[in-house]
Amino acid sequence: MPVTYPDGATIRAEVALNVLDQARGLMFRDELPPQAGMLFVFMDEAERSFWMYRTRIPLDILWLNANREIVEISANTPPCPESSRDACPSYGGNAPAQFVLEIAAGQAAAHGLKLGDRLRF
Repeated sequence: MPVTYPDGATIRAEVALNVLDQARGLMFRDELPPQAGMLFVFMDEAERSFWMYRTRIPLDILWLNANREIVEISANTPPCPESSRDACPSYGGNAPAQFVLEIAAGQAAAHGLKLGDRLRF
C-alpha cells in the first residue's frame, strides 16, 4: 500500500491486518529499504505498545490516530538481540492510535516527520 509523507515522498508499505501478521511484524528481516515499511491497521484507536523482539534492524515507529496524524514517534528504535522476549523493552503506547507505521531507522528525520503531521494512505 502506498503511504505518502507530508513532503510528498511515497513509500510502499506491507499491510499487517490480522493478529498473526501483526505479531510477526518485521521480525527476522535483515534489511528494510528506505522506500519500504510496514503499516499495522487496527479496528479502533487504543494505546498500543510495540517491542523489537526478534527484530534484527533498527526502526522508526510512528503511531497515528484515526485521522492518520502522527501522535507518537520512537526514532531509531534498536533491535532486541535477547533470546527472551521478557528482556525486550516496549516502546510507545502513550497516545491512542489506530495505525502504526514501521520504517527504516532515520527515515522519519530524513523526511522531517513530526507530531501532528498527517500521512496519506
